[in-house]
Amino acid sequence: MRSLRLELVKILNQKRTYVGWLGLILLPVIVIAAGALEKPRPADPGDPPFVTHISQNGLLVMLSVLYALASFLLPIIAAMGGASSVASEAEAGTLKTWLSRPVSRTGVLLAKWAMAVLYALAGAAMVAVVALVAGVAAFGLHPLVTLSGTTLQAPHALELIGAAYLLVVAGAICSLTIALFISTFSGSSLTAATIAIAVFTVLSILNLFSVFDFMKPYTYSSYRFVFLNLFRYPIYWQPIRQALENYAVTVGVLLLAAWAVFGRKDILT
Repeated sequence: MRSLRLELVKILNQKRTYVGWLGLILLPVIVIAAGALEKPRPADPGDPPFVTHISQNGLLVMLSVLYALASFLLPIIAAMGGASSVASEAEAGTLKTWLSRPVSRTGVLLAKWAMAVLYALAGAAMVAVVALVAGVAAFGLHPLVTLSGTTLQAPHALELIGAAYLLVVAGAICSLTIALFISTFSGSSLTAATIAIAVFTVLSILNLFSVFDFMKPYTYSSYRFVFLNLFRYPIYWQPIRQALENYAVTVGVLLLAAWAVFGRKDILT
């Protein structure tokens, strides 16, 4: 618990924490402005889900923002949080102090990972609240038409949207954990974040080509839009379960690898 408290104080005293959150909070504002300025037009098959009629329902702001978060923004922010958790202290020289104390390295590592997860979760929650309040204020609150053509009343739709945000955060935690793992031996937060973002980007690109379809069940990036299955009738639970299993395995393996490296880290390096 002491490690968690120290990490919480540390993350709240860093300027980049608030810069990242501010960048996320601006996203709903941009989406609302774009929706208000866009002229009505027929839906295009190539449009992302829920974007075409955004000005007709404030709930669509939340879903449009979530689509952008899942596409690239939240994995990037999460990777930056995971990268700085260990590497930033190595760069500042404070990691040696941590490792020289009679504390559990496992506890320290898990505390840093948990705070990075909390950072990503808090950012997503802020975006959801701002998108809901601003979206409803701009476009009103109405029943949501699902991807299957059925209608959900606003309270039920909000429950599903909340679950969808949690699914996207769970996927972003994979990028976060990659960055944490890299940071345990790179000693550079920039290097760790860059590699984690590059892994997500490369996998996302490979997922676009059918020749690499054999990889999809094993790459966390292929499930980044799995939350859309919550808005079909009936809900497609199988891909959601597969995504959660993939996320759990990916995070578990990477955390074990990070623990193996961090547990043997020399305080002199």
